[in-house]
Amino acid sequence: MERIIAIANQKGGVGKTTTAINLSACLAEAGKKVLTIDMDPQGNTTSGLGIGKDAAENTIYECLIGESELSECIQPCVVENLEVVPSNVNLSGAEIELIGVEEKEFILKKQLQAVQENYDFILIDCPPALSMLTVNALTAATSVLVPIQCEYYALEGLSQLIYTINLVKERLNPELNMEGIVFTMYDARTNLSLQVVENVKDNLDQNIYKTIIPRNVRLAEAPSHGLPITLYDSRSTGAECYRLLAEEVIHFGENEEE
Repeated sequence: MERIIAIANQKGGVGKTTTAINLSACLAEAGKKVLTIDMDPQGNTTSGLGIGKDAAENTIYECLIGESELSECIQPCVVENLEVVPSNVNLSGAEIELIGVEEKEFILKKQLQAVQENYDFILIDCPPALSMLTVNALTAATSVLVPIQCEYYALEGLSQLIYTINLVKERLNPELNMEGIVFTMYDARTNLSLQVVENVKDNLDQNIYKTIIPRNVRLAEAPSHGLPITLYDSRSTGAECYRLLAEEVIHFGENEEE
């Protein structure tokens, strides 16, 4: 059973795109067939995997407004076993263009049905907002992975996100589950990072991944070179951590099926 994971958090700057790029690459490195869908108009996942945002002829935007099939939007990228549905700034207009369209929340889900059996994992990078694009991703997904930055306001907005996830589960997608929470930008030198981790564990009854992604210069540099961390600096701390997270994600799924 292929797993469709939406990577979502309505706060920006929490490591969502970094996680989408590098978790995808590490799952592919582990021999899984992976499709990554960039649902963010900023298109940072697209460029972070070495695809020119403006060069892409068919993007997720054309798919959502019905100008092309999802299968026509899929492109190979710099990573073996990993394919990408790119995005660019045009996607920001999709919200308005879909007003009045029947069952607009289900567009991505319906499009995925034609291709999903070709992959072990499909990762969807959501925009930093609880918008129609995010709702489309949540309606199509089997689970949600939430990156949380280790900072003072980490819990703020998280309850709103969980409320939205539960609402989508109740009304649009009964199959949707909480995949879990992954801590990002952890700084071992500060007590604050540790306090945030403990605070979230105490306050949330959710699966929390053991792997914590540290603040890492190489991780921050990699996207500007159009490479995931596994290709930019394979032996860096960031690469090792995302490999560990990929292993957890793979085995979490296996445990669910047993």
